[in-house]
Amino acid sequence: MKKWQALSSVAVLTVALAACGEEEADKVKENETTEATEQAQFPITQMDALGKDITIKKAPERIISLVPSNTEILFGLGLNDQIIGVSDNDTYPEEALTKEKVGGMEFNLEQLIALEPDLVLAHESGMYSFNEEAIAQLEAVGIPVFVVKDAKTFEETYTTIEQIGRLTNKVQEANDIIASMKEDIEEIEVKVADLEEKSVFIVVGTDPDLYAAGQDTFINEMLEVLNVENAVPELGWPMYSAEQFVSSNPDVILATYENDIEELTTNDAYAEMTAVKNSNVKLVDADTTSRQGPRLVEGIESIAEAIYPEVFNEQ
Repeated sequence: MKKWQALSSVAVLTVALAACGEEEADKVKENETTEATEQAQFPITQMDALGKDITIKKAPERIISLVPSNTEILFGLGLNDQIIGVSDNDTYPEEALTKEKVGGMEFNLEQLIALEPDLVLAHESGMYSFNEEAIAQLEAVGIPVFVVKDAKTFEETYTTIEQIGRLTNKVQEANDIIASMKEDIEEIEVKVADLEEKSVFIVVGTDPDLYAAGQDTFINEMLEVLNVENAVPELGWPMYSAEQFVSSNPDVILATYENDIEELTTNDAYAEMTAVKNSNVKLVDADTTSRQGPRLVEGIESIAEAIYPEVFNEQ
């Protein structure tokens, strides 16, 4: 081989190797950037449901949750070891039962402070008991309190999971949970696409008055996923008289509490309703149909099994 040809080959090889090196370097840099975006950068500041900017200086190691939905999200993110306190109402997962209870309707501020948390997750729906004055007392001793929004939609639930993921340095885990939830919901939508549409009335209480799940509620969006008509046209959680309830005459009546089943099936005032006559008064899981967290899909499936048992096999 002529000398100039050999030099030319070496030059080409050098350029090729350099290009490969640059390409590999770019890939490493890209991977590092991806990994960085998957982890929250502390200190982190995030606005809560009260419109307050809450700053967390480092990834929390001692977390207290004041409502079950927050607790389920924390466990879903793999934060078992960091959870040091939960509400009296926490029932899931089983590990939550082993955590110190910090209150239900009311919370003992002295106990919360004594536990020395570096993050307390409160909830917008509980502000009547754990109010801004209580929050101020915790913040005065250096305990950050993040108030989670009372989610009315799936999208707001996803946002909540994302927020808690960022606050606890579990960004990727939060993204994985959300992606899995969305995938499962899409599968359910495909399953019900060609089913005959039914009307459903969801009872959320009968003692002493009958209350229903109406439009613009978390549980109504579950019905929409199942392509089911909500027999309650009012917004929110309206109270129904016996006459209004009978007049709605849905194909299926669902109750979220077992005690309500007997009232609905034995009350003579409801005896002529289609759902009662056809034994289509069913119980659905109260927790998964109301807690805005990772088990949202289980709530949808609970409703689906009650409405379409022939499609969603009852276990």
